[in-house]
Amino acid sequence: MPENVLITGLSSERGASWLSRVGLRPTRQRVALATLLVGDGNDRHVTAESLFELADRAGEQVSLATVYNTLRAFCEAGLMREITVDGSKSYFDTNMSDHPHYYWEDTGTLSDAPASELEIRRLPRAPQGAEIAAVDVVIRLRRV
Repeated sequence: MPENVLITGLSSERGASWLSRVGLRPTRQRVALATLLVGDGNDRHVTAESLFELADRAGEQVSLATVYNTLRAFCEAGLMREITVDGSKSYFDTNMSDHPHYYWEDTGTLSDAPASELEIRRLPRAPQGAEIAAVDVVIRLRRV
């Protein structure tokens, strides 16, 4: 895919640059998925299935397995992080800053919660031989 081609009005250059920042090889499929994720400069919360559907609507030929593998590669490279809800549903977030999330139970979607309003005063000590790698805060919301 040429560097200047736009996918659904998004900049593929931004997607390719996002990959090159961490040294990931810019394959056609990686650039297409990266463009869908960051091509407009906004952060996204996606599931593999929602990104697969978005790629399909954009006319990109990628399998669901490729989407899963690509999201894992993006996470391993430090471009995204995985947020697990209910121990089974994975969301992938392009915003790498420390911040909590809202999980909307009625729609099954994840959105950013304001980090400035979250205060964690103390965490339990990690067991001997372990260290705390991260703390994920997911606030479940139900509409009233």
